[in-house]
Amino acid sequence: MTKTTSGMFDRSIRTFVEEAGAATPTPGGGSVAALVGALGAAMVSMAANFTQGAKFADAEAAMKDAADRLQGWTRDCEDMLEADIASFNRYMDAMKLPKTTEEEKSIRKEALHVASLQAIEVPLGLMRICRDALKLTADIAASANPNVISDLGIGAILFEASAHSAYLTVEINLASLKDEEAVKLYDDRAAVLLREIGEWKRSAVGAVRGIIWKGSR
Repeated sequence: MTKTTSGMFDRSIRTFVEEAGAATPTPGGGSVAALVGALGAAMVSMAANFTQGAKFADAEAAMKDAADRLQGWTRDCEDMLEADIASFNRYMDAMKLPKTTEEEKSIRKEALHVASLQAIEVPLGLMRICRDALKLTADIAASANPNVISDLGIGAILFEASAHSAYLTVEINLASLKDEEAVKLYDDRAAVLLREIGEWKRSAVGAVRGIIWKGSR
């Protein structure tokens, strides 16, 4: 279960890194995964913004659209961080519920179940963002400015890393879920996302490497 605090995106890089490495509960893995996704979007957005002007007239409209969508995904990553905060707080509130009587135990059990499902939905949402962003990255790679093509490739790698990090958060919450049918449903969804993410990442990075080595000959 990820633990973090509000306003994480407004902190300095130094502060974030120091807090992430300290023996404190925040920021947690979900925060790091969301930040990595945002960094991936930044790299691909930079490549799209550098692929504009007269030299790239044929691709400019698509690149402007891509940059706009990537900025939206950056905001979505921040939203995922905030949603992660909410899901953790909800889980902790459920843990603190009384469990003296059978009724109290039942209420607490249901609250924990609902909180666990939310804690799974949030990282799955981040995985979907990374999947969609990787598809866009692969789509624009061939026409991107070759001078920043490695940055686009780095963005693709970061999206994949963000998604796999989010999947670990899914897994740790699935492991504590007692509903076997729900576990299978969520794990199947995650498996499909991981497969698509891997395919789009390989497509994007393959195109990047093709452009790099073509330019060296």
